[in-house]
Amino acid sequence: MTSAPAPVRVPLADGRRLYCRDHGGPGPALLALHGHFADGRTFAPLARALAGRYRVLALDQRGHGRSDRAADYSRRGYVDDAAAALRHLGLTEAVVLGHSLGGVNAYQLAARHPSLVRALVVEDIGAAPDGDLSFCLDWPRRAPTRAALLRALGASAPHVSGAVRAYADGWGLAFHPADMAASQRALNGDHWRDWLGSTCPALLVRGRRSRVLTAGQARAMAGRRPGTRLVELDTGHTVHETDPEGFAAAVLAFLAQR
Repeated sequence: MTSAPAPVRVPLADGRRLYCRDHGGPGPALLALHGHFADGRTFAPLARALAGRYRVLALDQRGHGRSDRAADYSRRGYVDDAAAALRHLGLTEAVVLGHSLGGVNAYQLAARHPSLVRALVVEDIGAAPDGDLSFCLDWPRRAPTRAALLRALGASAPHVSGAVRAYADGWGLAFHPADMAASQRALNGDHWRDWLGSTCPALLVRGRRSRVLTAGQARAMAGRRPGTRLVELDTGHTVHETDPEGFAAAVLAFLAQR
């Protein structure tokens, strides 16, 4: 059995703080970056699978989980946060793994701060994302009970149940929906230059039933970027949650050759 991760607070120049879960261990560092609506807890199964071989550090990104909100959700803001976290932890040449939003942040970090990243794992996100999270603006801010909040969230409840929190004035989510919608708008665009802008080895993991990363774009990303391996698993967008064993096996196989 692995011990509970150690909480780390990362101070930033603007006064905000980020929350990071350090799963410890003697191996090389792996910084894990989650997607929208999630937080670092989503990588707990991966941390257990990699225990003893890699030290997994799961960051709550700006506006998510236990990390502070930010004035903006720009590409530069997310990338600077990840770089600041690595530097605060005294880490260089880390493996950086990211899902969805976190995947773009990971490959942009590698392109803009190459000395910090020795290998990339990008999970189910492309080089030209084009999403819309405006539907979350209709979600309630508070509900009297957890069950009432989940009912109000409807079909979205299974995707955000891990972000439900008890507050002094009722039950709510560990993020502000307006922040998520703004973050997705800033994420959208053509990021091919960043995807192709690093030279470290990369693993691109796609869910075969994903509606976010098409098979064609995944093949193009792997084909155009030297040193990139493409693995597809029989899942949707959240590969690491739907098939944690298969995802961990793919990550370990990739890292074993680094």
